[in-house]
Amino acid sequence: MPTRPIANAPCSWGTLEFADLSGTRIAYTQMLDELVATGYSGTELGDWGFMPTDPATLAAELHQRNLTLIGAFVPVDLRADDVAVAPAVNHAIRTATLLAEAAVILGQSHPPLLILADANGTDPVRTAHAGRITKRAPSGVLVHAANVASTTARAVFAATGLRSAFHHHCAGIVETPEEVRRFLMHIDHEVLGLVFDTGHMLYGSASNSTDLVALLHEFAPHIRLVHYKDCNTTVADHIRATKGDYFAALQAGIFCELGQGAVQFDTISSALNAINYSGWIVVEQDVLPGMGAPRDSAARNRHYLRTIGL
Repeated sequence: MPTRPIANAPCSWGTLEFADLSGTRIAYTQMLDELVATGYSGTELGDWGFMPTDPATLAAELHQRNLTLIGAFVPVDLRADDVAVAPAVNHAIRTATLLAEAAVILGQSHPPLLILADANGTDPVRTAHAGRITKRAPSGVLVHAANVASTTARAVFAATGLRSAFHHHCAGIVETPEEVRRFLMHIDHEVLGLVFDTGHMLYGSASNSTDLVALLHEFAPHIRLVHYKDCNTTVADHIRATKGDYFAALQAGIFCELGQGAVQFDTISSALNAINYSGWIVVEQDVLPGMGAPRDSAARNRHYLRTIGL
């Protein structure tokens, strides 16, 4: 199995995109130091303002730690009309500009990705039913979502030259494999690809036994980035049985350390070889601020990947 570049992300240290989360955030300097110390060579940006927003300062922080900037997660309300979505599109362009300028300063050969997602966790119905969606999003809603995402990606590309990738996500309008499938039918493939997230794909499928390898092969032409995230089946079963919402699942530890859940990462890694994926793997263990011991989890996650040849 070839050596792959392995990154981690601020969400593994409790920096999530959701508003009104309680708990103390870990400073970006501590997060980056711990990320490097536990064996990773790349990072995502995190929320706007978590890391420096001046490209020279950001590049200096990454350069001194020999880190590659992989991308940045930007939520966009995929249900909004052109007027309502305009501020989010402008924010995406601002974020992509920071990525592009920092990457130039760093001399990166691998350009960062603007990682687009729905405004996850804002729709009460989707949030309440995350992980057990049975009423799929209507086709018209998914077509509109694909148009909004594509318009945003085109604006980002025109302004910065960076391409985007869409992150399917629990508690968003594109959660289930079927919704991902239908969404991809309507996007602008020239500027927008897919982030394949193993944990969100599994939990969002409403089944602990969904064949992720088959989905990797199916979505292979669109995949631009892969997130390695595990899914705790005991938590998944409990949340589904008690009708807990997405945030209850996060609080209960739905996304556990790698190798402790249902995702078979050795077979996933073999499938990535089979589809000739040569990009980054980003470890993500989404936790709420103040949960667990992120450095220890990051170290154990990296050790686990080494045991399967990564």
